[in-house]
Amino acid sequence: MKIRLKINPDSEYIEEEVKQGTTIKDLYLEHKDELENTVLAAKVDNRYQGLMNKLNKSCTVEFLDLRAHVGRLVYQHGMIMIYLKAIEETLGRHKVDVQYALSKGLYTEIDDGEEVSESDLDKIRKKMEEIVEADIPFEKKTADREQAMKQLEEAGLSEKIKLLTEAKDLKKFDYYTLEGFHNFFYGFMVPSTGYIKGFTLRTYRRGILLALPQERTGSGLQYIDDRKLYGAFIETQRWQKLLGIPFVTDLNIKLKKGEEKEIIQLSEALQEQRIIELAQRIVAEKRRIILISGPSSSGKTTFARRLCIQLKVNGKNPLYLGTDDYFVEREDTPLNEKGERDYECLEAVDIELFNKDMNDLLEGKEVDLPTFDFIEGKKTFGERITSIRREDPIVIEGIHALNGKLTPSIDDNEKFKIYISPLTQLNIDDHNRISITDSRMLRRIVRDYQFRGHSAKDTIKAWPQVRAGENKNVFPYNGEADVFMNSMHVYEIGVLKKYAKPLLEAITPEDEEYAEAQRLLQFLNFFRELEHDEYIVNNSLLREFIGGSIFVD
Repeated sequence: MKIRLKINPDSEYIEEEVKQGTTIKDLYLEHKDELENTVLAAKVDNRYQGLMNKLNKSCTVEFLDLRAHVGRLVYQHGMIMIYLKAIEETLGRHKVDVQYALSKGLYTEIDDGEEVSESDLDKIRKKMEEIVEADIPFEKKTADREQAMKQLEEAGLSEKIKLLTEAKDLKKFDYYTLEGFHNFFYGFMVPSTGYIKGFTLRTYRRGILLALPQERTGSGLQYIDDRKLYGAFIETQRWQKLLGIPFVTDLNIKLKKGEEKEIIQLSEALQEQRIIELAQRIVAEKRRIILISGPSSSGKTTFARRLCIQLKVNGKNPLYLGTDDYFVEREDTPLNEKGERDYECLEAVDIELFNKDMNDLLEGKEVDLPTFDFIEGKKTFGERITSIRREDPIVIEGIHALNGKLTPSIDDNEKFKIYISPLTQLNIDDHNRISITDSRMLRRIVRDYQFRGHSAKDTIKAWPQVRAGENKNVFPYNGEADVFMNSMHVYEIGVLKKYAKPLLEAITPEDEEYAEAQRLLQFLNFFRELEHDEYIVNNSLLREFIGGSIFVD
């Protein structure tokens, strides 16, 4: 039978004859010498599949490695399972929590943060290396409900038992086994332990960091001490403890009991308290240039507006600005590698004028602020002649806000930098975390449809380009922030499900984006839908995406 094969993200499709029943792994091994990275999964006729799946008809196949989001998820599943097995074999059975992405890896804790010695860490590391070197197969098994519960009980996986208990409609249960060690991961697994080519372990605060290879090269393990991000996650854990919702099942149970109103009110109150504290700190430290940045769909606009209100409560009269009005003239916009105008690069901003205007405003001078005409592609003047009092702050939102090259002429003592992102701590269970990327993509799918006339298909198609821009312009500078602001609500995916599900279901199997739509739909199946979103206040960060915001038209 004939297949069309794409072996690398940037390569063209080639046609090949293969035998019926050939596994994707067999196909990968035939082309291994031509590939840049280890293949971890594939997209077959616009559906994600594991490498052990067989090809039984003519189809289109695209190999996926660490550069694909689903490839990284598959790699994480294998690495985590090896890590869990290594801990059990070296230290005995312990409660292990895989909590969140941190410092170029995954932050984990053993027995709720019990200290791990360097000697024990070395034992775990060596055992993981032995397991990888042995190239042991991951075996996928299917059990009925009763068998699955028994397997989970034997493995001591209490959160997974609770998840399965609540999922009444789940008749069969897929899980993986590694030489008698069982666990459940939603999504695919690599064929064997030898696919996990790189990882590193190190102790960090109360836990262990499990670092992954980098996306582009598949190597170059890197460590960055994200102290402020760690602090933001600790605060998020405190919030979720107050709410009594550490896992998805806990949220679903509360929604089932009709407690959504109290959950929403408490979550909103905690977020408002954080904004109040930030405003008070800014005033106390006499900072006047407030720089706000974060990745797509972080709620930057609503947060900036709410911060301005709290600054007013503290006696200030802030000026709110975006950096888009400081674009250089269209003909001066730099070109990217494709020869297209790159509006996201720092050089697309008139940095000299921006710095001059900000310094003049700080000195109490009257400034003719530009307005960028996106139709004509140039700045216009004379419409916003503005001045502020010497004690008043300027709140500036933009993707380059934390990059020091945007504000080189402004005194650093005047700046207060805020990084905002939906830092979800709500996980499916102890070992299956919720990706921040997925949370943001769901927000963007809903917002793009509500306010920009884009389908879910359009949003998914554009997402890799969005991510590439963030990797270049946003993420490298989050360490410059004075504080991290978590814009995530513990209840929000239950709300987004109501809006996103029909949009994702509208993507057909013929569409290239079908695989990603199906993955997101499977993810949403873990969540009970929150029906009464009328309880969400009109200044909520979530309103920026679902509609009804008093800050966003």
